[in-house]
Amino acid sequence: MVPNDWSPLWISLATSVTATVLTLAAGLAAAAWRERRAGPAMALVDGIFLLPLVLPPSVVGFLLLLLFGRRGPLGRLLLHFGMTVVFSWPATVIAAAVVAFPLMYLTARAALEQVDPAFLEAARTLGASEWRVFREVALPLAWPGVLAGTILSFARSLGEFGATLMLAGNIPGKTATIPIAIYFAVESDDLPRAMAWCAMDVAISLVLLGGLYHWTRAQSRTAARGAGR
Repeated sequence: MVPNDWSPLWISLATSVTATVLTLAAGLAAAAWRERRAGPAMALVDGIFLLPLVLPPSVVGFLLLLLFGRRGPLGRLLLHFGMTVVFSWPATVIAAAVVAFPLMYLTARAALEQVDPAFLEAARTLGASEWRVFREVALPLAWPGVLAGTILSFARSLGEFGATLMLAGNIPGKTATIPIAIYFAVESDDLPRAMAWCAMDVAISLVLLGGLYHWTRAQSRTAARGAGR
């Protein structure tokens, strides 16, 4: 059955793209900051960064609701400027970005840790600033891992349900993403519509993950040919 309302698809794509951009920036910044630091306190930092990965999405959504609700600290601050986040499209972006952030952080940090410190030290010795070392040396070398994290973050954002429903609700044409459309189609016993949306979500995710797999294999073959010369 082909859906007659395509808004969940466009909302999901717009949400996932926006959330992925935010996650890429935040994840890279957090990974770069963490990579230069060590000590017992960093275990707590890692735990905070990775919490959305281990907590149930509904719990993440509830915590975001406490934070951005009218009585929450950020919610009250936004009210002073006449703005609210809860039950709006920005809420879907926030929920998706928060749950996808750990994937971006983990992959970006792992990619940065694999960069040979000798290259970074050489750039510093030549007088490059830390920002220039990161932008022109570390990031290009770590880019394959960062790209993988970006694709995984997009796929995770696309499939986000629990936190989105808690923070943004189900508003047709505004916050109703594909996973939410699937849930409420099942609730209304409209299984053909639910299966159609499910097939579309699975197809998009498989295209992304399949593309990542083939791109990774191509990169490995290129690296192997370069090492054999």
